[in-house]
Amino acid sequence: MTSSDSLTKLDFIRDIIANDLSTGKHSTTITRFPPEPNGYLHIGHAKAICLNFGIAQENLATGANCHLRFDDTNPEKEEIEYVESIKTDVRWLGFDWGDKLYFASNYFQFFYDCAVHLIREGKAYVDEDPADAIREKRGNLTTAGTHSPWRDRTPAENLDLFGRMRAGDFTEGTCVLRAKIDMASSNMNLRDPVLYRIMHAHHHNTGAAWCIYPMYDFAHPLEDALEHITHSLCTLEFENHRPLYDWFIDHCPVPSRPRQIEFARLNLTYTVMSKRKLLQLVQEGHVSGWNDPRLPTLSGLRRRGYPAAAIRDFCKRIGLTKFNSTTDVALLEFEVRDFLNRSSPRRMAVLDPIKIVLDNWSEEPLGHAVIPNHPQNPEAGDRNVSISGEIWIEREDFMEDPPKKYYRLGPGRHVRLRGGHIIRYTSHEKDAGQKVTLIHAEILPGTVGADSPEGVECRAAIHWVDCATGVDAEVRLYDRLFSVEDPDAAEGGFTQVINPGSLTIIAAKVEPALGEAEAGFACQFERVGYFISDNIDHRPGVKPVFNRTVALKNSWGKQGGH
Repeated sequence: MTSSDSLTKLDFIRDIIANDLSTGKHSTTITRFPPEPNGYLHIGHAKAICLNFGIAQENLATGANCHLRFDDTNPEKEEIEYVESIKTDVRWLGFDWGDKLYFASNYFQFFYDCAVHLIREGKAYVDEDPADAIREKRGNLTTAGTHSPWRDRTPAENLDLFGRMRAGDFTEGTCVLRAKIDMASSNMNLRDPVLYRIMHAHHHNTGAAWCIYPMYDFAHPLEDALEHITHSLCTLEFENHRPLYDWFIDHCPVPSRPRQIEFARLNLTYTVMSKRKLLQLVQEGHVSGWNDPRLPTLSGLRRRGYPAAAIRDFCKRIGLTKFNSTTDVALLEFEVRDFLNRSSPRRMAVLDPIKIVLDNWSEEPLGHAVIPNHPQNPEAGDRNVSISGEIWIEREDFMEDPPKKYYRLGPGRHVRLRGGHIIRYTSHEKDAGQKVTLIHAEILPGTVGADSPEGVECRAAIHWVDCATGVDAEVRLYDRLFSVEDPDAAEGGFTQVINPGSLTIIAAKVEPALGEAEAGFACQFERVGYFISDNIDHRPGVKPVFNRTVALKNSWGKQGGH
């Protein structure tokens, strides 16, 4: 994988790593991307993926690598479907973990042994208080917590009870294992956090082998230490958890000492990034699934046609900070649009068709127009597009009473067909409701590829599709899923501000080559936007389906939405 050199720059994390290598604190760099397999990855995860795998790639000369590790410690929410989707997304984004694939569930015995060590050292105890009592006794930011009546049990008692928890002697909610730290700490995370809870649930990896499962705050540092992670990169919400992370490293028998460093997560306007909220959108049917092109999931963005390289460049462009902020989604759309403008071939599609009859077409042979595949890239070559005496054009490219600066077709006006002749309006027909249903025009022979003849004003070229050979296609116009910048803050909840125009399905006419395109073919519909043939519903030659990736330009800034 290559990235844009113009976007490569150091940040505070890379500065720390460079200093650690130059001073000899570390001889190499080991990072990890540790998703919990309880949902599909989204654009926020892309930032973490690019950071962790990117740092490893940048330091390959020192033997650096990045682990893909599944933090699968909660069997009630995790599924093998999510594991496989995460692997697919990481690979699609352009990264490879090689043989560095790990599962927290493979360390369950190690976690258990560390918990037993804490019990023996008098630093952990089994608490039989109900969950609500534990919560209440933790206190708050201004009031110290209250000790559990079970806190002073002997190590022998706690070892026996913990062993019975492991053996399945207790039902869920009966007891938990807690660390014995400081119930008066100003950091709430240090007020005797829960280390283990009882869950009689089937685990996707270990089956029914365990009925107690470690909490994330306990497992996370132990996993890092066991894998000899040098720099454990987390988002800012884990900053207050760092003292607890270090406490476990200090008091458990671990083989290495990783360092946790926090950075600001990615937040986007007009978007929700919570996996819980994304799951709600899927389960309540607001979208068609995790890969709905309106979602910020990587599978949804892939289906919508967002290039992986554009997402990587976007992550580089926004950089890393220690301060939470929200990035305008228009910046992501700009990056996608800029990439596609340079890379996408051009094709013609008419989304709101109206027919033109070229009454004097018999003066020209049935033939084709020669059109560049990419106007800025001669190496992309040309294509032949069939044309005959009847064509489709966009309805907006004709006006009965055009204003002064309207340069397309209308009474008394000429326009050039893309790659073809200049045509002149002659008449039009209407239905009973006075809607224009048919346009008549005539070609100006000899004007293919030539300048306008003397006395003919022609200042625009329009796209078209041949009626004889054009193909019917379903086109899905995707837009922003939410109608407000901050749907999380919406009164009544984020589902109350779903944009009713986030998906419009239309019947379009497309040039013949698009009807035969394979799934995943990305191109620009000339003068319309960037599109991709759907990777699920598109069937070449049978049912062409195209998704709009992004419009040619951003209109939200001026209109406040569509």
